[in-house]
Amino acid sequence: MTVSPKAIFPPRKRRPSAGAFIPPNFADQKLVQSLLLLSQEISSIQPFQFLLRRTSLSIIRKTKLLSILFDELLRNPILIFSPTLLCFEEMYILLQRIRTLIEDCSNGSKMWLLMQIDSVANGFHELTVELSTLLDIFPLNEVDLSEDVQELVVLIRRQCSLVKPDLDPGDSSLRREVLTMLDRIKREIVPDQPKLAEIFHRVGLQTAARCTEEIDSLEEEVQNQGDEKSKSEVIALIGLVRYAKCVLYGASGPDSESQRSTSSKDMTAEAATNIPPDFRCPISLDLMRDPVVVATGQTYDRESIALWIESGHNTCPKTGQNLAHTSLIPNRALKNLISMWCREQKIPFELTETSHKSNGVSIPNKAAVEATRMTVSFLVNQLSGSQSTEAANGVVYELRALAKTNSDSRGFIAEAGAIPLLVRYLGSDVGSELPNLQVNAVTTILNLSILEANKTNVMETDGALNGIIEVLRSGATWEAKGNAAATIFSLSGVHSYRKRLGRKNRVIKGLVDLAQLGPNSSKRDALVAILTLASDRDTVGRLIEAGVVEIVAGVLDSLPEEAVTILEVVVKKGGLAAIAAVYSKIKKLAVLLREGSETSRESAAATLVTICRKGGSEMVAELAAMPGIERIIWELMGSGTVRARRKAATLLRILRRWAAGLDPSPVTERPNTTVSGTSATTVM
Repeated sequence: MTVSPKAIFPPRKRRPSAGAFIPPNFADQKLVQSLLLLSQEISSIQPFQFLLRRTSLSIIRKTKLLSILFDELLRNPILIFSPTLLCFEEMYILLQRIRTLIEDCSNGSKMWLLMQIDSVANGFHELTVELSTLLDIFPLNEVDLSEDVQELVVLIRRQCSLVKPDLDPGDSSLRREVLTMLDRIKREIVPDQPKLAEIFHRVGLQTAARCTEEIDSLEEEVQNQGDEKSKSEVIALIGLVRYAKCVLYGASGPDSESQRSTSSKDMTAEAATNIPPDFRCPISLDLMRDPVVVATGQTYDRESIALWIESGHNTCPKTGQNLAHTSLIPNRALKNLISMWCREQKIPFELTETSHKSNGVSIPNKAAVEATRMTVSFLVNQLSGSQSTEAANGVVYELRALAKTNSDSRGFIAEAGAIPLLVRYLGSDVGSELPNLQVNAVTTILNLSILEANKTNVMETDGALNGIIEVLRSGATWEAKGNAAATIFSLSGVHSYRKRLGRKNRVIKGLVDLAQLGPNSSKRDALVAILTLASDRDTVGRLIEAGVVEIVAGVLDSLPEEAVTILEVVVKKGGLAAIAAVYSKIKKLAVLLREGSETSRESAAATLVTICRKGGSEMVAELAAMPGIERIIWELMGSGTVRARRKAATLLRILRRWAAGLDPSPVTERPNTTVSGTSATTVM
């Protein structure tokens, strides 16, 4: 019985080199048994159905004949002498390489296999030639074999020696047709649909699900390529397959095919919820692909923090501190950890963009760009004419996936007029009828808003902001509400929009309610949006009136870093009203000084310093009443971040002035201090 190669071989990230295979250290019969099992495994595989069919059939048939030789040797054990043993060891390595090449062709991208068809066919031919050489040196006369098996070995040897490099003319023709189509796309010529359908049928991409798998395989192939030219060629193929999927098989949502979620915050539906918090960018909440450290010591994804700085901000988004400089330092240690985690979760780590770099300058891949533009045009036209919500859901899902890929896609989607069409699906009537459509619509707008120019498009489109707020307040699912909150955060990256959003009570109320009632993933979305809006002093008052202090205090245990950072900003900008609201949370903040992460300990110390300075002796007394508080502060002075040590030293001086009966408010911060034993040393 033959089986599919994919049923045998699990996907592998990168093919090993020929030198990676080493001879086995087996005893004579164990080696023969291994050769039999390996040859039987290869011979049970079906030949390739579409590309290299004749080539794969030939080498699988020869391997099947070899299994008869090994079976004969296993049933009639013989003493294997050194030359024969060496030949068998080399044959074992050769069969491993044959299996590996079949595995690569089976599990990899069909389109990329087509582009490399000449070199792959040559690889199969070289393996056949090596098999011929091994059979030539095989001491047939010295091994006691039946006459039939001897004749079989001679037959295999003759077949191998007669094999010539032979590429199926149909495969070569198909490759030329694909290259011609890509060239026409570069020249902005829309592919002929019947011709496109014929090509994809011949390659074996006959359904939307197979096209989705092909896109995944091509995205992995981008990571496997070492040179920029090859990466650029793969990216062009991604654009072609994505276009063909939509045009030939129609837009399809995630429920109609097995594919990974493509939301702005999801890598895979399950893995996204389990992304370690330290791997998420505090700005986008997405998995960091290129983590960098800013002047305050906080880590962000390069793309997100670069957009933040380019928008005119000179503060750290998480702490609110002014940035002493705008240099971005790569966090290579964290990037390596994220990369390892992604491999374990089978998540592509590197971003797939539609351009490659030459001498450090980004050069667009024309075919990929034009294929993306054509895909967007097709989808937006489909959406504008959609009569049913089911049909619209498939199109919106494809736009959502496309908007996640790169800046070109986001720009094309907005330019094509998709935002007003998406607004139609934000209402509660859509949410009650088809919740997934509402989720897909708001997430597409979220993905589009990542592009700075699109923020203005969203804010100025009639009904867009009100629709986002409606989803935030009464969305059909927590995912929809969370993505609406993330959209508010994204839009608030522009200073004027931040003030405008902060003046809307429905925004404040929606975010506070979500932070109180939502699951942790949605709470995090709401808290990050609240933190951004709180950088405006006028908005802080509205947040306090809406009960943000109580809500944030309630999540100090589950989301300490986000919660304590908000408290720090609120007490800094909110005046006496904020101080009074935080009074009952002093002991919780003190606990964080001892038990929190580095970031939360730093923010807790900064918050307590502000409370004690502005709130007077009553606030200091509440903190001083906590058992062991001085020891906790000393520990922070010795092991915290630079800013945490500075804040802890200030807090300690405040407590000592209060104990001496002096007014604690005049205490000012001194230069950074380090602690050794029980004494503090000033570092100038």
